[in-house]
Amino acid sequence: MFPVQTSGPSAEQHVVARGESLLRRAGASTWVNYLESGRVALGVMDGDTLEHQLGVVEGPCWLEATAAVLNLPHVVDAVAETEVSLRRISLAEFRQTLSDMPEAARAVLHDVAMAHRRQTEFAVSRLAKDAEARCAEWLLRHAQTGDKGVLAVMLQQRKRSIAAQLGIAPETLSRVLRHLRERSLISGSGRILNLVDPGGLRSLAGV
Repeated sequence: MFPVQTSGPSAEQHVVARGESLLRRAGASTWVNYLESGRVALGVMDGDTLEHQLGVVEGPCWLEATAAVLNLPHVVDAVAETEVSLRRISLAEFRQTLSDMPEAARAVLHDVAMAHRRQTEFAVSRLAKDAEARCAEWLLRHAQTGDKGVLAVMLQQRKRSIAAQLGIAPETLSRVLRHLRERSLISGSGRILNLVDPGGLRSLAGV
């Protein structure tokens, strides 16, 4: 997407360990990252933990380069899910390369970057909805009535997959389910979760 040279003496190569932070929301950087290999999770961090996961990207690709195109702070946090190999290009060089593009091409690139930025900002704003509310809504949507007339959810997917659907970390999902049990809204700890208080879950979910 971006015609910037990712090799050569001006592009610094780095290897980043799993779990290391690569980007911070609202933070400005003097570098633009080109992900050569590895997997990076994008989302919203709470302290040192990626509390809400928005998605995952795998190299080769640019990492949140729209912020550099628009000269704006990063809109997401990024954490290495695996060991990551990347090249860092100075922001000044990156923007100089863009300025050398034909005006029409720069205008198209700016519009595409702005559209992507707005979509990402909207997705991040959705994460502001409480994790417990989203989990309660998911449970209600997947519940079925059992033989005894009790609503229950059979977990046919791994917790990591369910957490990704909810835009939260697997650890957050486990904590939310524990809280729901402690509040007597659900019961069960295996593959079947009983919805003890569907009304309370609906109130929590706002539906």
